[in-house]
Amino acid sequence: MGAEGRAGADDRAAAGQAAGGEGASGLSARDEAVLAVERRSWPGPGPKERAIRERLGMSPTRYYQLLNALLDDPRALAHDPVTVNRLRRVREARRARR
Repeated sequence: MGAEGRAGADDRAAAGQAAGGEGASGLSARDEAVLAVERRSWPGPGPKERAIRERLGMSPTRYYQLLNALLDDPRALAHDPVTVNRLRRVREARRARR
């Protein structure tokens, strides 16, 4: 399956999990859905923000608050180490520029 096929599967899983409950990783379904959205490559902020509102039912501000908290959660690191480590590096680079 190509990258776009995996992204579509991730989106469907995120939409299905956004309703609640806890996944096998110990994270809530909402937390896993947030990581799934972040894992995907986006052409720009508009489509991503639209997907956040439509698929997760939350504002982009709330999404980024949850995402930032997830970056410090060891369960999130265990669930998706590539995404979490990439986002931690981005966050640290932004902090270093301040």
